[in-house]
Order: sequence, then structure tokens, then C-alpha cells
Amino acid sequence: MKYNLEQIMELIQQGNTEKGLQLLDEFEGQADHQEKYDLVQLYVELGRPDKAQPLIEELIHLYPDEGELLTTAAEIAIDMDKEEEAIEWLQEVKKKDESFLRAQMLLADLYQLQGLDEVAESKLKTALQEAPEEPVLLAGLGDYYLERGDFSKSIPYLKQAERQGFEFPEGSLDLRLAEAYSSTGAFEDALAYYEKGIKEKQEPHALFGYGYTALQVSDYHTAVRQLEELKAMDPEFVTLYPYLVRAYEGVENFEQALKTAEDGLSVDEYNDQLYLEAGKLQMALDASSAAEDRLRQALSLNPGNREAAFALLELWYTQEDYDSIIELVSYLNEVGEEDPRFEWYIAKARWESEELEKALEIYESIRNEYTGNETFQEDYGRLLLELGYQRQALNYFRQALVLEPDNEELMELVADLENRQTD
Repeated sequence: MKYNLEQIMELIQQGNTEKGLQLLDEFEGQADHQEKYDLVQLYVELGRPDKAQPLIEELIHLYPDEGELLTTAAEIAIDMDKEEEAIEWLQEVKKKDESFLRAQMLLADLYQLQGLDEVAESKLKTALQEAPEEPVLLAGLGDYYLERGDFSKSIPYLKQAERQGFEFPEGSLDLRLAEAYSSTGAFEDALAYYEKGIKEKQEPHALFGYGYTALQVSDYHTAVRQLEELKAMDPEFVTLYPYLVRAYEGVENFEQALKTAEDGLSVDEYNDQLYLEAGKLQMALDASSAAEDRLRQALSLNPGNREAAFALLELWYTQEDYDSIIELVSYLNEVGEEDPRFEWYIAKARWESEELEKALEIYESIRNEYTGNETFQEDYGRLLLELGYQRQALNYFRQALVLEPDNEELMELVADLENRQTD
């Protein structure tokens, strides 16, 4: 009995793989050129590019200018991790051939994989010159720019592909446009595309982008919905947790925000940002001991987390725990973390501890860092005034008033000091 390709394929699908492959070998010896090409396609489908390769090369020897054969040979070479060989086949495809556009797109993919972005871009543009309204090329060039992070360039090509009614075989054109618009700061446009695209394809990256974009326009309810959807789909997606915390804060659900931060820490116990978020929420909920613990953990993981450092310093300042302030700043300086604001906290701690001269020395050392800060100017002035340096204090109060002219209390203090100067 002589089998045709459909019958042989049916045998293989039924599990008779060994017999099916044997019949394919027999079929190959009797096949005409079209059947050999069909056999090539079948071998590719079966994941046997090694069997397809000699057949396609035989056909190319017979039809050397046939672009479809050349692109097929290139795709087989790609499957066999022979990228250079694939490039050689694709370069043989003539401009007039119907497969030329496909060849240029494959070449662009190969060059991009090799890190030759400019060559890849050139191949896509060459193809687009031949077919300026070809949706596949427009989408391909837009996708290329998107993957490279050149979002503003990707949008016009993706929009043209959209107008042509193009749909990606995998993924979503709407979601690509959403990502591009969001990355360029056009958040309202991005949200419209996310809303459409997420109905086509729910995927973690898109849900995160949708939630993140909603946060940028303070649409906290949408952000909560999308990020919770992502959390249910993939609780290991650690990046979502800080943003979901902020979304819950936006809807003033602080208890759920704290739970979200703690959920994130159960997934990633080394995430200093989540310890920071948990600490700030504990402070908001008046749980100062728990807040201190979380903020300390954030800093132990990352001494460079400035927000955690300042939150902890402010907490201790309100608690009048000046020794802890001095100890923390000393530690941060030892590990190479320096900031004039750290020194300001030290100065205030010294001041509150009645070490006025030490405080004054620190204020003097950092005053050039705060010439435009009215709070510092007033703060420094009050320390000078307490030490009896009225004239110098008046000078700093005047500077503070220039920066904050509506400060009535300070205006009265300046007027009083000026009167004393004239007496």
C-alpha cells in the first residue's frame, strides 16, 4: 500500500512515530518537487529541521532564484541555530521576489539578535520603501522601536498598522500602543489602549502597565483592580506590590495597603522598598514600634535608602530620641552615605539636647546647602537668637521671609528685632 503525506501524518499523530518516519523516508525517494517541498514543511512541523535541510537545499539547487525556498531554508537554519547560514540564504532573495519583504524582516530579527540594531533597522526600512503601506512591515518597525525602548518612534508606525487593521499573531497591537504611550508620558492615551487591549489578552506585563499608568493619573480604583488581578495571576510578580500599596493609599484603605506590603514581603523578604512602605504605613496607623522595626530592616538591607533613613529620623525626632538620631547618622556616614539633611537632623538633635554650640557649628557647616530653604533659614535664625546673636538671627529671618512672605509669625518677629536694633 502506498501512503500519501496526509496518511503518514495521521499515523504519526496516532503514536506510530517510528513507522511514520520510515514511510516518510520511502515517500521521499519517490516524491516530485512539490511533494518534496510539502515534505520539508512536514519535517519542520515535526521539529526535524535536520531532515528538512537536505531536501530544501536540493530544491534550491534546482530553483536557485525562488525566494520562498530561500526564506524556508533560512527559517530551517534558524531552527538549527545556524544564524550566519540563515543570513546567507536571505541575502540571496531578490527585490522583485514576493518573499523579499519576509526575508528583510527575518534579516532584521537576526541582526537584532546579534546586537546589530542599526543594520536591523536598515533592513526593515529597506523593506518599507518597497511596500510603504504594508501592515506587517509597519507593525514590525513599530515593534522593533518598542523593544529597543525608542517609544516615541514606535508610535507612528504602530498607529499606521492599526489604521490598516493589522493584528499581531501573538500579543496585542493595542497593548503595544498602550506601553508606548505610557512610556512617553501620554497616560490618558495609554489608558484607552490598555482598556481595549486587556480585553484581548490578559498578561502580567500588560496588567502591570495598566495599573502603573492608572496610578500616574491618580485613577486609584483602576490601579487597584488591575494590580489585584495581576497579584491573583502571578503573586511572585514582586514589582507589583509597592504600586498596589500606593493604589490602596490613594483610596485611603491604609489597612489593606499595609497587608499588601506584608504580602509582598512574604514573597520577597529582601525588598527594602516594601519594608519602607510597611514602615510608613505603620507610622500612619500610629504603630510607632512596628514602624521603627520595618524602617530599620529597610536600612539594614539598603543603607542607601534615603527615604527610609529620613522617615526613621523624623520618627525619632518626634519621639525626642536624639541619641538614636546621632547614632544612625554616624552609622550612615561610616558606610559612605552622606547628605546635608543628615547633618541638619544631627544639628537639631544637638540643639534639643542643649548642646547649642555644637548645633551652631553644624548649622554653619551646611548653611550654603540651604540658601533657598526658608525652613532652614528660620531654624538657623532661631538658634542664633537663642544664643544671643540677634543681628545675625535677623539676617536669616529676613532671608526666610523673602522665600515665605506670608509667614505672619516671622514677620512679627522680624519687626520686633528691627525695633530693638533701632532702640
